[in-house]
Amino acid sequence: MDLKQLEAFAAVMSAGSITGAARLLGRSQPALTRLIQDLETSLGFGLLHRAGPRVTPTEQGLRFHQEVEPVMAWLRQLRERADAIALDRPRSLSVASIASFSVGMLPTALQRLGGSGLPEQIHIRTALAEQVVQAVATQVSEIGITSLPVDHPALEIHWIGEAPCVAAVAADDPLASAERIPLSALAGRRLITMANPFRWRRRVDLALRERGVVPASVLDTNTSNTAIMSARAGLGIAIVEPVIAYGMPVDGVAIRPIDVPISFFWAVVTPYGRPSTALIAGLIDRLDEISRETIPGFVKHPATARDRLMADAFGQAAAPSIRDMTP
Repeated sequence: MDLKQLEAFAAVMSAGSITGAARLLGRSQPALTRLIQDLETSLGFGLLHRAGPRVTPTEQGLRFHQEVEPVMAWLRQLRERADAIALDRPRSLSVASIASFSVGMLPTALQRLGGSGLPEQIHIRTALAEQVVQAVATQVSEIGITSLPVDHPALEIHWIGEAPCVAAVAADDPLASAERIPLSALAGRRLITMANPFRWRRRVDLALRERGVVPASVLDTNTSNTAIMSARAGLGIAIVEPVIAYGMPVDGVAIRPIDVPISFFWAVVTPYGRPSTALIAGLIDRLDEISRETIPGFVKHPATARDRLMADAFGQAAAPSIRDMTP
């Protein structure tokens, strides 16, 4: 493999065609086709299905693209950092974050750092928790905000946040007038929640099972803002993590505490062994500051508490999914 081949493949995946990718890269279509063919030969498997001028990725091509994307992002940042070194400018800042922080509190934290001098280039990558871990572990990103569980030897945890999950309902829902929404209110209603059963969704399922609460149906999604907007549309009661609920208020949605504690945990991480810059240290402090100001019930734990918190939160036997409990 060489970088031109990877760049050609990434361009085809972005443009959706050989012709479009050739235009993006300023190359001829035959030259780009040759690069893709050489890459496929090198890999030993096909990347694209070809039907005349149209191409679609193979299953292996889709999987390989997931590996290529962070590499290309790292190379782009490497070019920027090389330019910064040549011109004696501050290096760029790269942050990977779960959506709940990147759409709400992270921009505010960066804004508060403005006085201390932000670099010319800032990269914010919104990703799933597992992808955030990978981005920081491979040093594509200098700092990450991810949900627990987190257990990776290439990461240094600076602190762990904890706060109770909340319910989100449409402003005209009868439950919106309550100061606290009982978990039992989900009986006979649609539950809106996260799809990933290995993170805090596990705690939601367990709490419902322990109390014998069976929702009428389930709408699950991979982002909390989708869950909140689904609640706004009147599709049901959303149980969401508190970061986005309080960090990015939405008109037409009532956010209420739940009568059963279901904790959401997150961690601020950097690559292990990499010296922290003043900018990164300042961002870590601002995230702590904004969490205290914004999230009711926020508790900051030291990194040394990780094993205990993970055992308490995720150590129980796996709870059956609510999908299996609904009528």
